[in-house]
Amino acid sequence: MSKKIKDTIIIGFALFAMFFGAGNLLLPPYIGLQIGENIAVTILAFGLTGILLPFFGILAVVQSGNSIEDLGKRIHPFLAPILGSVIMLCIGPMIAIPRTGATTFEVGILPIFPNFNPIIASVLFFTTTWLLTISPSKVVDIIGSYLTPLLLVLLVLLVTVGIVFPLAPATDKGLAAAPSFSLGFTEGYQTLDVLASVIFAGIIIASANSKGYQSLKEKNSVVIKAGILSASCLFIIYGGLIYLGATTDIKDSSISRSSLLIHIAQSNLGVYGMYAIAVSIALACLTTAIALTSAVGIFFSRLTNNRLSYKFLVTICCIISGVLSISGVDKIIQFAYPPLVLVYPIVITLVLYLVIFGKSIKSRAPYIGALIGSGIVAVLTFFNQLNFFEESTLETLHKIPLFEMDLAWIIPSIIGFIIGLLISPKKPAAI
Repeated sequence: MSKKIKDTIIIGFALFAMFFGAGNLLLPPYIGLQIGENIAVTILAFGLTGILLPFFGILAVVQSGNSIEDLGKRIHPFLAPILGSVIMLCIGPMIAIPRTGATTFEVGILPIFPNFNPIIASVLFFTTTWLLTISPSKVVDIIGSYLTPLLLVLLVLLVTVGIVFPLAPATDKGLAAAPSFSLGFTEGYQTLDVLASVIFAGIIIASANSKGYQSLKEKNSVVIKAGILSASCLFIIYGGLIYLGATTDIKDSSISRSSLLIHIAQSNLGVYGMYAIAVSIALACLTTAIALTSAVGIFFSRLTNNRLSYKFLVTICCIISGVLSISGVDKIIQFAYPPLVLVYPIVITLVLYLVIFGKSIKSRAPYIGALIGSGIVAVLTFFNQLNFFEESTLETLHKIPLFEMDLAWIIPSIIGFIIGLLISPKKPAAI
């Protein structure tokens, strides 16, 4: 095996481990339960926001430099700290970290100890997170090194058994293909992986640099191949879990995400198989919480020039996350939807346009125009999610193309990009 192939495999599995958030596993089965027969189109939609676009996020940073700071400078010097702060809050104490604690309680503890107190569980989980984040030890590396492969093997086994021996045939749930696509696309927001990708990119690029890949061409080659490997693993897991949700024998679509995953695991692998998956997910959530908490502490400590210490930020992060985690996975996901509808279109626009046009169009104006176009619609969609508008305003909003599919930002971003090209001081001859 050549050095490049070996390095690609190592980086590919590292990238997979970063995106393989255990809390994300609760999303696909629930989507499958809602969409019924529209399995293929929903897997495609979820794959776009949960797999392909995060890969594009990595690629956008690679083409811009070595970190999110370089990505932001392509547009405006203030973009990186503002966008970075919003992203770190989303993948940190506001959404992702509390969800790891809630997932651990609902999937890892409740099936084994049905009467366990959620407050005590949260205190224990985030005290452990705090201790291992303040004083890192080899325990985290050991858990991460062994638990991710074990969990992957168990999930592949779960998916294989579920496909070969489906619990029930997929039935028509009364949801057409277009709404199913919209559900899969927007539920993919909840993975938070597009947001995380522009942060994780710095780690992947540093890894590629340390292995001797310095030029843009070399880094692109390694990252693309590693991304394909990572995306393939994620596609198997996410796609398989959506299929299992669509073919489950559960009829109640209001069942919680955690309960659905536990039911599928127990039905396909038995009680002991379900326990193995539960414990693996719980420990994987712990390593994810530690990694994200540490990232939050480092980012905001640097942003404030160490005016806020790493230890203080980690402590505050654990307290906020612990309080929010008590509300449960479903409520955290419900709370997360409006802010993600606001943030995701902006980040997707930035990533897509830089990947597609970054090499040929150097002027900032087109990208700023695209961000303004998608940003305006994202703000309107955000307020719509909060039921801020009256009926007459809603009728106007629904006239925007693709609004009902939550993709209304696409056309305005294209218009903004074109306007930016027209007013750009440099002729866009390189398009």
